[in-house]
Amino acid sequence: MADIAVRPMTADDADRVLAIYQAGLDGGNASFETVAPTWAAFDAGRLADHRFVAVDTDDIVVGWVAVSPTSSRAVYAGVVEHSVYIDPAAQGRGAGRLLLEVLIAATEAAGIWTIQSGVFPENAASLALHQRAGFRVIGTRERVGRHHGRWRDVILLERRSPTIA
Repeated sequence: MADIAVRPMTADDADRVLAIYQAGLDGGNASFETVAPTWAAFDAGRLADHRFVAVDTDDIVVGWVAVSPTSSRAVYAGVVEHSVYIDPAAQGRGAGRLLLEVLIAATEAAGIWTIQSGVFPENAASLALHQRAGFRVIGTRERVGRHHGRWRDVILLERRSPTIA
């Protein structure tokens, strides 16, 4: 992992972030979405203080993580939903783990007590990554949506902060 660093995401990262997002979508097991959004839509839907990119030694973005609020209600102010995507060519180098470590530290420092996500059961690498990062399986939403003409289940994961009471 010495060749991977994490830094805040900026608008200059847009092309790489969206290309990595699209590569994940093209793989078929990352999201119900099939086309990455525009940068304007991506930017508007994610909290600015909790977006990070993993970069290699040439400062090329190889992965990203970002969060969205789960609700506008004040009671859920400390709950976010996250996404993490790694360039297929960079998978297995520790970028996902580093991104989640930085995200967890940043969200806890901001008083966020729960990070949640939904992952397709077929995405074994993502499930293992999240469990190593302290996420637990909450349950499975069976046949929650259709994707490429077939029903898909989603495994719900969450990480509750042990430091925020």
